[in-house]
Amino acid sequence: MADDDWRIRIEVEKEENATGLLDRLAGELGSEARELARDLESRRLAVSRDGETVFVYAATRAEAERAHAVVEAELRENGIEAKTSRVEQWLDDEDRWSDEPPGETWEEEELERGFAPWEVRVECPSRQEARELSGRLEAEGYKPERRFQYLVIGAASREDADALAARLHGEVEAGGEVVLEAEPANPFAIFGGLGL
Repeated sequence: MADDDWRIRIEVEKEENATGLLDRLAGELGSEARELARDLESRRLAVSRDGETVFVYAATRAEAERAHAVVEAELRENGIEAKTSRVEQWLDDEDRWSDEPPGETWEEEELERGFAPWEVRVECPSRQEARELSGRLEAEGYKPERRFQYLVIGAASREDADALAARLHGEVEAGGEVVLEAEPANPFAIFGGLGL
């Protein structure tokens, strides 16, 4: 059986109700919810909260549907006003939940912000060869950054970066502001190892 991820999302009106629901799901369920939860006793469902939203994660659609019924019963028994989503599946290829609209990829977001999401780093044998390669790449529409005999060339996607790296015998690295977020204020692009 495929290793899938399923969830339900419960949006409550007040944050304290979300905390209370989370506590009840992790502790003593009401009578109707307890009866519905018997089929889930041998399963481990992950439950988390983000503000006024509670998430319940399951390994199968059937477990998620059963958890949905348990949550609905617990909400009714405690008089909590909430909106519960239908069962959602994680769409790995699209990097989103099935209830979420398709959106921009992080690469598209980086491009909109003026950053190249991927970089190809090339070490040329000399400064002159780096200058010549930089000129050829500029003629192709790239905007290489040249420092001494090193070039950093931005790419819009991992596929583009891989193809360019293969052509230029370079290395692909994540680029753009993503790198700056991971390593704040680090302007250094590392080429190769430490040379030991």
